[in-house]
Formats: sequence, C-alpha cells, structure tokens
Amino acid sequence: MRDVAIIGVGAHPTGRFPEKPLKALAHTAIRDALTDAGISAREVECAYFANSLGGSLTGQEGIRGQVVLQYSGITGIPVINVENACSSASTAFRGAWLEVASGAADVAIAVGAEKMFVGDSARTIAALAAVSELDLARMGMQFTTSYAIHPKINLKGKMRDYGWTMEDLAKPAVKNSANGALNPIAQHRKPLTIEQIVQSRPVVDPLTLLMCSSISDGAAAAVLCATDLVARFTSRNPIGVSACVLRSGVYKLPNGEQPDSATVTARAAYEQAGIGPEDIGAIELHDAMAPAELMLYERLGLCDPGDGPRLIDDGITTLAGRQPVNPSGGLCSRGHPVGATGLLQIAELVWQMRGEAGAHQIASPPKVTMAQNQGGLLLGQDSAAYSTTILSV
Repeated sequence: MRDVAIIGVGAHPTGRFPEKPLKALAHTAIRDALTDAGISAREVECAYFANSLGGSLTGQEGIRGQVVLQYSGITGIPVINVENACSSASTAFRGAWLEVASGAADVAIAVGAEKMFVGDSARTIAALAAVSELDLARMGMQFTTSYAIHPKINLKGKMRDYGWTMEDLAKPAVKNSANGALNPIAQHRKPLTIEQIVQSRPVVDPLTLLMCSSISDGAAAAVLCATDLVARFTSRNPIGVSACVLRSGVYKLPNGEQPDSATVTARAAYEQAGIGPEDIGAIELHDAMAPAELMLYERLGLCDPGDGPRLIDDGITTLAGRQPVNPSGGLCSRGHPVGATGLLQIAELVWQMRGEAGAHQIASPPKVTMAQNQGGLLLGQDSAAYSTTILSV
C-alpha cells in the first residue's frame, strides 16, 4: 500500500439553497478542490461521489455521480456512487484513498453533495425519511428520535447514571455555535446560550430544537494523490492520511457482548496510525445531536465515562483549548447535509492544519487531527456505518 496525501479540498457553504441543483452545489466544491490542488479535471483518474438519497436523476440520462462530475468537466473515468447514510462522504473518501493507496490511480477525487431543500415541503420530508431509520419513518418520526430513545444511546439513562443535567446536554451546542458563528460556510452563524438551547422547543425528551442538526444543502470535495507524486502537482505541503477505518456496527456478538462500534473503529484507527487519543490536536466529530458529542468524547478515548461536560467546562475542547472539537461548528451549527458531512469534516481539518481557517483558526495549527463520522443507526440494533480518519503533517 502506498502512502496517500490530500492535496486539495473545497466546499460549498451549508444552508438553504432551493434555487441551486445538486450539480451546482457539487461544482463549487469540485472546482475549489481542483484549484486548491493545482490540477485540472483531466488529471483526475478516479472519482467517488457520495449522496445519501442515491438513485438516478429524474429527467436526465445517467446516475447522480456521473451527471454531477460531467457538469464539472470530469468524464471518461471510473465514477463510483456511494450511499452509506450519514457516513456516505467519509465512505467515498475511503474509496478514493484505497484507489490511490493500491496503485490503481495516482490521483482520485472524493465528492459529497446533498440537496435536502428541494422546493416543496413534501419532497423535503421525503428526503428526511430517506435518510432516517426505516422503523421510525413508518411511525412518522425521523432520526432525531433515535438519539433520545435508542437503547445504546439512552440519554435519560445517561442523565440518571452520570448526573448530567439539561444544561450539560446543551454545552456542546453552546461551544459549537460560538465556533460556527466565525465560520463563513456555516449554516447557523449565531452564538447561543445554555438558556436559549434548553428553553427552545422540545423535539423529543430530553432533546430540544437547538440541540439538533437541521436540514441542509451543501457539498465538499477532496483530491488525493500518492505521497511520492505530490511534487508533480503542487509545491504545498501535503496532508497525509495516516489512518482511514470504516466499520459496520455489531449489535451483539455470539458471547452476548454488545461492543461500542464507535470505540472499536477509533481504536483501529489509532492502531493504524500508531498513535493514541492524547496525540490528536483537533477533532471533527458527528454531533448530529449535541449530547452525542459528550458520549463520543468517551468513545474516542478522550475522557472517562460521564466526564464529557467537564472537558467543555475546563476549556479543553473549546477553540482555544488543548484538544479543540468541532472547530467548524459541527453538524448543529456548520450544518449536516447528510451525503456531504464526512468530507466537510475533512476539508475543515485540512484548513486548520494549514492555518487557513480564518476567524475560527486554532491558534497553533494542529499536526495530527481526526474526523469521526457515523450514520444509519436503527432502533433496537447497532447496524450503523462508522468511520474514523486520522490526518497528519
């Protein structure tokens, strides 16, 4: 396997863009990633395209990835369409990484794009249902509900066992809204207080509206290249891919154990990169609901069970802290265009590592970072897709 580096990233701002078709959203990200990498569309040898809704584009010849990439001038190469729930974009990134690492291609691009504001409320609701757990969708609920009632998450149980309060559940959203307010591509750019979050409209106990990510349009892309060929394309220092791990959830092992799949995936990534959680300088993680960040602190090995709120209270995971988490604003603030989210995380970390993140730049650009992405959790079982990617300079 060859060493692989990221040589270019790009993103379309996240938010509501009902007038823009999917290919226009993706084009901005693809164009900026190619420009950032210093290469032309003709130099791309393979492409992976992520979109959580999948399928063909109505009224057009071809399937989504081929149509979208053709619009940006990328044609005549292998194009692989990826649908893996909220992990679609990180799965596409892994596919492009494997193409280069294996030697099948010298340059590959991963693209993620999502169009959730589609012009009328019925179709938007249909889009949400398509990325929801099937069982909940049939009950008229969306994936928000799973975070409150899923037995592996069990927020009310965490509050009872750890002594967490509603204010504790709101702390990640406060931190991330402050970061998102500084991020020019974020969907929600307004700092929030604990009181505003706790007192916002209840969604499903104990979650309130401002603890939850919203419907989003958006896109992101990354260009990958064999590390020993980087100088052929750009003089910029490459961002190395030290680990790229994808796992499917395991509900129950034969011996009756129920392993935490986010933990297993992260540990595999640490082993692949030859580091530990203490070595990570910044993290973008999957906070589709604010309290998920507190639980992922534990599962990524950042703290002991129940100590998540303390990391925020002590400033450790804030933008000025020792180990900033979600400097972009995360899913609740930057936005969660489902099929693009994993690559938005990658783009943010690349900008942070280069010192190019602007107003929300971490003071000392991190040398090692992690993107944690997951999606597809079904009620009553752990059948989700989990991704952990570690980058280094």
